[in-house]
Amino acid sequence: MKRSIVRAVPYSLLFVGALTFAAPSAIADAISLKDLGPQLTIDPRKISVSGISSGAYMAQQFHVIHSKHIIGAGIIAGGPYHCAAGAYPLYTSFDLTGLYAATFRCSNTNPYRFFQGPPDVNFSIRDTHAQAANGVIDDPGNMRTDKVWLFSGGEDEKVPRAVMNTLETYYLEFLDPDSIVYVKHADANHAMITDDFDSACDVYEPPYINDCDIDAAKDLLQHIYGTLEPKATQLLPIVEFDQTEFFDESDKSISMHERGHIYVPKNCKEGESCRLHLAFHGCQQQQELIGDDFYADAGYNEWAETNNIIVLYPQTTAWGDNILMAVWRNINACWDWWGYSGANYYRKDGKQIAALAKMINTLVGEELLAYSVR
Repeated sequence: MKRSIVRAVPYSLLFVGALTFAAPSAIADAISLKDLGPQLTIDPRKISVSGISSGAYMAQQFHVIHSKHIIGAGIIAGGPYHCAAGAYPLYTSFDLTGLYAATFRCSNTNPYRFFQGPPDVNFSIRDTHAQAANGVIDDPGNMRTDKVWLFSGGEDEKVPRAVMNTLETYYLEFLDPDSIVYVKHADANHAMITDDFDSACDVYEPPYINDCDIDAAKDLLQHIYGTLEPKATQLLPIVEFDQTEFFDESDKSISMHERGHIYVPKNCKEGESCRLHLAFHGCQQQQELIGDDFYADAGYNEWAETNNIIVLYPQTTAWGDNILMAVWRNINACWDWWGYSGANYYRKDGKQIAALAKMINTLVGEELLAYSVR
């Protein structure tokens, strides 16, 4: 199913190469999750995450940080926890941007297209233990029984297979091997993977949702939650909600949009117990650029409707008001996995991590996830 789209500007540096971005359009009134939450019954033991590109890094990061309460993750083109902080002394001493690890090792998004990875997975493993000992993330032992679904495309030059291989190695350190599914597709490019929507499997173009005859949303949800009922043929409207309730709107560095989106199945609206899944879009997949393509057509909602899964689609926005500072900011509306929002981005008190935790707590109806540290 091919649809017309708004053309996004190309990548350059760290998924953040564009020097211009679309201004926010007028936004209609949105609901409050504080009003929606009490109408829902969400099982706090069945919360999971997934994402593509920077959304994959965010999903993986959120899984690790809140492993006590996140039971599984689907990662399409991402890498291991805190990857961008890895130290490579021979190179980083000449790196004025501080982005060497992120753009040369954890991805191939440097302006020279000179991939020097893979990243040092042992650093990510050691740092996971260290941050848990510091009390700023959950004990990684919580991940032992979790389910993880990984996908790597052979045509993906942004997050090469070598990076995804280190993510598998990372998870093998903490999970039972049988809990990990790793799909390697020879023809897939850097995109959300579907069985019938939009671009050809091997292309790299907006909206970065490719038809590879693989239903990634189904496969990752089924791996996490078990056998699914057949997908729905009719869906309820997607609901827009106010994200500004969960962060300081005056702090532009959080780079989150005023609005997010949520799909609530009919049975969930009627009070049945439901699961909760957070789906993170990638860079240049924010609503200003691709409209509803990700939250309407990435493939989650059809399976959510018949399997009592509420899908939360948080939204980022571009932050790049000063062209001279653009390299340290977020002009392609990526999720923060390298530190543009602040030094604590990889901890419970990171600005985006805290906002997401507050959203979950509001929907679940209890202070389930901590969003501050002592």
